[in-house]
Amino acid sequence: MFQILSPVLSNQGQCAPANRLMTACLLSLCPASCFVLSFSDSFRDAAGSVKHGLATFTGFWVIDSPELLQPDVARSYRIRFVDFIHAFMSVMVFAAVVLVDRNVVTCFIPAPSEDAERVISVLPVAIGAVCSVMFLSFPTTRHGIGFQHSPQGDSR
Repeated sequence: MFQILSPVLSNQGQCAPANRLMTACLLSLCPASCFVLSFSDSFRDAAGSVKHGLATFTGFWVIDSPELLQPDVARSYRIRFVDFIHAFMSVMVFAAVVLVDRNVVTCFIPAPSEDAERVISVLPVAIGAVCSVMFLSFPTTRHGIGFQHSPQGDSR
């Protein structure tokens, strides 16, 4: 979504104040969705259908079905500390994508200094390296929305 909308909203990097505002709104909504979707998960119900929802502090909120999970099963889906690590890292990865997008960078920094150019070119690589290590160090069992489930049931 970001890569489709950023050239349009930023006017290919030639930002008027309205373009800058719309691009700033995009830069607020996209990382917010990255953060929230880090808490999404899915499971197979008794009929074998994949159901989606969001982890909560007490369990799991199923968003595409009126049926509820059993309390003990729902507890296994509750939010954990690792979910916040993944949410923060996904926002950082999005920030790296933004720094590589010339339209957005040119919109907010039309004439960067040499030092700023250097930081803008190095920071995405550093973010990618750090987040890769963090994702490997702190794995998650969340399936998220759109995750392909195996034909067998989920085991938690």
